[in-house]
Amino acid sequence: MDHELEKVVTFFRFEDLRIYHKSLDYIEWIARKTFQLPIESQAGFSSRFNLAAQAIALNISEGSARNKNQFIYYLKMAKSAVRECVVYTSLAGKLNYFSDKEVDESRGQLMEMTKMIGALIGSLQRAADLTMEEAD
Repeated sequence: MDHELEKVVTFFRFEDLRIYHKSLDYIEWIARKTFQLPIESQAGFSSRFNLAAQAIALNISEGSARNKNQFIYYLKMAKSAVRECVVYTSLAGKLNYFSDKEVDESRGQLMEMTKMIGALIGSLQRAADLTMEEAD
């Protein structure tokens, strides 16, 4: 019975990361918003925006299977995808695809994710530094 009370740890380590779940929420949010856009923007703008949003989660998942330094690299790639989404968000506002409220909501989610990724990078770097000190 005690086994039922233990925290379930997933097989895939990245699924335990809050930032991964935030990125999935953002993917879903963008998919819903871009689905409503004019059909002529679906093939170009919408698909690229969705791919950029997906790249955040994909880089987190891919990097989690690597060593610390490589994970940091992939997290930096995820931050690059966040910045790409900032550009698409701004463009969506300028093209009147997103309302001011939607632009603010997107930017808020992106700011939160970039802070979370930055904190995870910092944590991994500190852990790597501690490992290096222990090796001395």
